[in-house]
Amino acid sequence: MSEKQMTMPQLGESVTEGTISQWLVSAGDTVKKYDPIAEVTTDKVNAEIPSSFEGKIIKMHVNEGDTLPVGEPICTIEVADNEATGETEPTPAAAESSQKTKQSMKKRYSPAVLRLAQEHDLELEQIPGSGRDGRITRKDVVRFLAAEPAQASGNSKPAASMQPAASAGAVCYSGAVAGQAAAPEAKHAAIKSEAGDRVIPLTGVRRAIAANMLRSKHEIPHAWTMIEVDVTNLVNYRNQVKNAFLKKEGHKLTYLPFFMKAIVAALKEFPRMNSTWAGDKIIEKRAVNLSLAVASEDALYVPVIKNADERSIKGLAFAVDDLAARVRENRMSPDDMQGGTFTVNNTGSFGSIQSQPIINHPQAAILSIESIVKRPVVVNNMIAIRDMVNLCISIDHRVLDGLITGRFLARIKELLENVNPENTPIY
Repeated sequence: MSEKQMTMPQLGESVTEGTISQWLVSAGDTVKKYDPIAEVTTDKVNAEIPSSFEGKIIKMHVNEGDTLPVGEPICTIEVADNEATGETEPTPAAAESSQKTKQSMKKRYSPAVLRLAQEHDLELEQIPGSGRDGRITRKDVVRFLAAEPAQASGNSKPAASMQPAASAGAVCYSGAVAGQAAAPEAKHAAIKSEAGDRVIPLTGVRRAIAANMLRSKHEIPHAWTMIEVDVTNLVNYRNQVKNAFLKKEGHKLTYLPFFMKAIVAALKEFPRMNSTWAGDKIIEKRAVNLSLAVASEDALYVPVIKNADERSIKGLAFAVDDLAARVRENRMSPDDMQGGTFTVNNTGSFGSIQSQPIINHPQAAILSIESIVKRPVVVNNMIAIRDMVNLCISIDHRVLDGLITGRFLARIKELLENVNPENTPIY
């Protein structure tokens, strides 16, 4: 027999640490190779760590909630010396231990599963599990709720994760989770709770969001500006084609893909906006990969639409819907969160008309699309009611200045104000 150590894996680009949010095994359990042993939260994604070995867990080096660097040991597994040959037959004791592990795994529920069960007053033992060793996954709970609505009558309000809150038209917050290692959290004087206060423990995701927002504000000198755009032509055009698009494609056509199309076109013309600060140099990124801040019920993710400049308005609409669904169903992978070069916010989906977004480190800019509202404006020396929208941008003043940012916004404004069937194809 020999001992092998499992270490904290690197679950994303530039990720340097992870938090053990939940152990799925205990000391003494027997695991097979690729069995999930722990859930880990990083500043990019939540993921299960599979075992790299088959054997017995003999020591847990960290506790739930502990954060440690990539490469640090998390547990020790005792493995047979001839494990690689696969020649040994399981002993009765090992078979019994394996069965106990399967039963243990089945009753280890993720936070998302527990939250859904509590919201709907469900008995999890009644739900068949499709995960490894019969483990109940979030999809199993959602499927059970859809098939047996009567079982969910214990709670009158629908589960937040079942609501279309992360749909294409309503998915974004004004801040974005940075895709880099978290900065040390600021130390505050102890704040005492009083009678009647509700104390909410920090989740790994919320802790990562807080740390990365702090890093962005501390490291990046933010500058901010805003322009207003007359999108009356865009509103009229979208109203003309949205029903036909829904009937043909089976997806709603929101305003967001039109804005994204104009943004990526302007990024191609002003590549400095698509840059990052690299200490002693500025790197202009060739790829135009749009990060989109997408909110789940209790966290914020920034998945990436790769090569957004190569997509049509239809392609962008489908990409937004797909990312929103992945966040809603907790199907994000590390690759979905990597490689972003410029971040877009759809804060207008919440009715916001002005915001100051925090830059998604290490990018150089983030643009918020505010709510489209009807306002009286002067057109040809006459008062007219027009559909207006504010575009708010925060920039890294080390990389960008007012001149190039102003030209970039002016180009977006020009493209949006001249949307029409002739020069704005959907396909």
